[in-house]
Amino acid sequence: MTITSEGDPLQSLQPASDLLRALSSPVRIGIVRELSAGGRRVHELVEALGVSQPLVSQHLRVLRASRIVTTRREAREIEYSLLDEHVAHIVLDAIKHTRE
Repeated sequence: MTITSEGDPLQSLQPASDLLRALSSPVRIGIVRELSAGGRRVHELVEALGVSQPLVSQHLRVLRASRIVTTRREAREIEYSLLDEHVAHIVLDAIKHTRE
């Protein structure tokens, strides 16, 4: 598969570079992996990943700023979910690839 571009070839690759930079952390990859199964609250991500709540919140801020995750308030809690399922495929494929 070849992906072609018009104009400045490097400039056209910037969005992909930004996406990969946003995913360039084991914690953020873990968050996306967990969210690939559906929405989660912070405490659920903390439990699943085995890291602190402030660390999960910090990484969720990066993912929100990169428009990878979105939020929905439920009473006093916020549920995080993936904005685009394509990102889950990228992460899950990368995890699978590295295990082969």
